Amino acid sequence: MQVEDFIHRWTAREGGAERANYQMFLSEFCDVIGVPRPEPSGAEREHNDYVFERAVRRRASDEIASSKRIDLYKKGCFILEAKQSRLPGAKNAIPGQGALFADEPEQLGKRSVARGWDVMMQNARKQAEEYVYLLDASHPAPPFVIACDVGNAFEVFADFTGTGRAYSQFPDRKGFRVYLDDLRNKETREFFARIWTDPASLDPAKESARVTREIAKRLAEVSKALEKNHPAEEVAHFLMRCIFTMFAEDVDLLPKGSFTELLEDCVKSPSAFVPLIEELWAKMDEPEQKKRFFSAFRAELRYFNGNLFKNARAFPLGREEIGELLQAAKAKWTEVDPAIFGTLLEQALEPGERKKLGAHYTPRSYVQRLVEVTVMEPLRGDWQKALTKAEAAKDEHDDAKAIEIVRGFHHQLCLTRVLDPACGTGNFLYVSLELMKKLEGEVLETLARLGFNESLGLERETVDPHQFLGLELNPRAAAIAELVVWIGYLQQHYRTRTGHPAEPILQAFKNINFGHREGYDAVLTWDGYPVPKVVEKDGRRIETYPNARRPDWPKAEFIVGNPPFIKGSEMRSELGDQYAQTIWRVYDHISGGADFVMFWWDQAATEIAADRTIRRFGFVTTNKIAQGYSRDVVAYHLSAKRPVAIIWAIDDHPWYRRSGGAAQVRISMTVVESIRQTGRLLSVIREADLASDQPEIVVSKKVGLINPDLTTGVDIAKSRSLLANAGCCFDGVKLHGRGFIIDRKQAHHLGLGVRPGLERHIRPYKNGMDLKMTRPERMVIDMWGLDEKDIRSAYPEVYQHLMAVRAERQAVIDNKRAKGGEPSKDLLTYLENWWLFGKPRPELRPALSNLKRYIGTIDTARHRVFQFINSEIVCDDKVVIVTDDDASILAMLSSRIHVTWANRAGGWLGVGNDPVYVKTQGVEFFANLAEL
Repeated sequence: MQVEDFIHRWTAREGGAERANYQMFLSEFCDVIGVPRPEPSGAEREHNDYVFERAVRRRASDEIASSKRIDLYKKGCFILEAKQSRLPGAKNAIPGQGALFADEPEQLGKRSVARGWDVMMQNARKQAEEYVYLLDASHPAPPFVIACDVGNAFEVFADFTGTGRAYSQFPDRKGFRVYLDDLRNKETREFFARIWTDPASLDPAKESARVTREIAKRLAEVSKALEKNHPAEEVAHFLMRCIFTMFAEDVDLLPKGSFTELLEDCVKSPSAFVPLIEELWAKMDEPEQKKRFFSAFRAELRYFNGNLFKNARAFPLGREEIGELLQAAKAKWTEVDPAIFGTLLEQALEPGERKKLGAHYTPRSYVQRLVEVTVMEPLRGDWQKALTKAEAAKDEHDDAKAIEIVRGFHHQLCLTRVLDPACGTGNFLYVSLELMKKLEGEVLETLARLGFNESLGLERETVDPHQFLGLELNPRAAAIAELVVWIGYLQQHYRTRTGHPAEPILQAFKNINFGHREGYDAVLTWDGYPVPKVVEKDGRRIETYPNARRPDWPKAEFIVGNPPFIKGSEMRSELGDQYAQTIWRVYDHISGGADFVMFWWDQAATEIAADRTIRRFGFVTTNKIAQGYSRDVVAYHLSAKRPVAIIWAIDDHPWYRRSGGAAQVRISMTVVESIRQTGRLLSVIREADLASDQPEIVVSKKVGLINPDLTTGVDIAKSRSLLANAGCCFDGVKLHGRGFIIDRKQAHHLGLGVRPGLERHIRPYKNGMDLKMTRPERMVIDMWGLDEKDIRSAYPEVYQHLMAVRAERQAVIDNKRAKGGEPSKDLLTYLENWWLFGKPRPELRPALSNLKRYIGTIDTARHRVFQFINSEIVCDDKVVIVTDDDASILAMLSSRIHVTWANRAGGWLGVGNDPVYVKTQGVEFFANLAEL
């Protein structure tokens, strides 16, 4: 069918029964956009992938006789719900298509039509979104839902997250409604054809990632050239001003094409670059309108302010570097994705990161997954409640009350604050802003449908950057975050509103806290911050943190972010001895083995329990949150005395990755509320394309109370050890010195077989890998039970050999002090007893004294295997030892039920997530060995 024939055929109709028309209308619509018509329905629902009247599962609460069918469905593409307004010329009655404030009867009639049309289309969308959750498990949430007014218009909503919870106007508020008349445009027909055949190609993230990476590469070249002669921080701020100027040109805040033309002129005359750019930026920062005329553009400029262009300095550039800026300026800045742009910009400005530019950054979909649940889910819930109340008011013909309800929600939305207490370059803040702006677009569209004119009081009330708060110690990252949030805000402004924002375009909200400059460390502060107090001790200068305490975070309704990943075991080396000791003292319920990220989790949990204005917090953490000491932090806050609850979690999820596709970091995500309740627990069941801009992650879901180890069901954190099993399970020895290990030839040189009794101190040695595979025999010098004098007297060759261990331990302490640190008590003890293992396990030795064999397992292994080990063999700390020689105990430990328990109670380690056998959660908790 030809387009004109289709439009005339259906716009000329004057209504009719919906069921009699919609299938014919949509079939002919498929002909017009050039896609196959729907297929006949089959008897088996699961095979109906592209059909009319597709049946869906009923909820348990539905009546048995009730029938639920999708009007038109295509698996992996869309759900379409059709209605029919049954009114001729309905387009002219839709808000935005005609005046709605006059008193003439015709226009009052239009208002009535608009109200009915509005409710009809809202109900169609709502119904389509409900069907998403009724699809079979093998059918993913489609990226599009479509509300169709037969013969008149389509409204298109998209959600590319795969969750089915984030449908919003697509591509934006200005373009989501498509009329039949618009089908005359080839681009419109191609748009619908892609929804039908290749919906993923419409995901703006693909093009955004490409454009963003290309711009970052060009900026990296300019930064590289400038840093040869100028400080890196000044170069960074210069490039950020260039970036915003390019963006401002693209959205007509500067005359269209003017900055690009200026750069083209400067390529020909590079000496003109500095004076022209500095004059331009000075005019953009000029508050007096009459002084803002810029002769090069032959135009009066807008007032930008915001400190970005204050005393702005430009640097001389050669033709090649100006050419790079020119090519960057020609890019579509409205398509740049700020969610990844900040990270790539930071890499472009960091010399050590340039060679791997774009090789790893957090995919935007990962960030959005957490923001959707933490921030948007409760806000959308509030919006649905407001809509329900507004619809009730409209049913009572009280339009003024309906408008008041919707405006009230909008006002509250514009006051809602989001805090990222480790914001980096602002990814989480930008995604939160974008999604809240999209929600604002729906609110404004509803007000327009109600007949409210945006220009009457809403110009200055809007979701804007002052609501998005960040804490960040790195000043460069903080400055990038501020730029990212502003660019993101302006992008969304032009997608949801008409006209330019009020001047000044940029405002100095100071919502991104610059760490040391502003007096903030997100998890620890002290008198005299940021500089620790230096005192003399034992002739050395050491740092102290007087009156150390928790900081007060800025007030916000939602807290979301990705705090730094530092292992608990590495906090001393990464942060310094004194800082680590101080923070452990301030957070005295957190063990030194917990990862650094858990201090953010603890602070947020403490805040949400004490402050009812905080609605939810959500963090990315290491996946060790479900294990060991990190899990203890969660258990502490989920206890009855501190009633918070995990309401959403994903236990093991890929994060950023190196080029080549291997996952480099695996994480967990948790979202918490202050009310004890059930939650949704997600598990990754398939992952692919991890090295692409859009990795594919498929998850399964369970519902129930979520335990501290991110499971549902039995909470093993509440299990208790059995007294009968106490003292039967140990870690092997920990050497802390390479000199202890020798081969058999060296053992004979040291007197084995010649000096009486030495066979008790030079013994066969195995670590975890030795249990896993056959390797050359090694031996270990174990001087337990002897003091320094005894060894020197009885075994002088051994004494001389072990002096290398003493030197090795002394070097570790000297290195600590050279870096300004203070050696731990353990290090000092190791040096004092230099001839002994660092951890000789005195408690293990009597338990093995009367055994000819014992049971051992590698602590971290993909497959849990227990085996007998000869008691003469010394095993290191990579082996977990059960002090029993009974074969029935070996059988019990090797049983499927014990291995299942051990894997659940233990942890995981490494990229492959190999299970870790935790002795304090394994044998000691599992069964009474004395009764077996």
